[in-house]
Amino acid sequence: MEYVVIFEKCGNNYGGYVPDLPGCAVVGETMEEVRKLIAEAIDFHIEGLQEAGYDVPLPSFTLPVETQQGVSTELIEARI
Repeated sequence: MEYVVIFEKCGNNYGGYVPDLPGCAVVGETMEEVRKLIAEAIDFHIEGLQEAGYDVPLPSFTLPVETQQGVSTELIEARI
């Protein structure tokens, strides 16, 4: 499955979060670092939900995304 990730430039750092997985967010010094960290965070988040017996939210491909300066989106594949 692929989840939408929102990337933002935050001062001197970059951030990324997954709207479909509340609480799944990372911050890094470069976009490359954030892309790597968010992919790992998605897998870790989903694994934690499964171990705790919670349902894993399905990706929302109809998620409305407004593009602003310094904000980008990307689909990141997760192993479920």
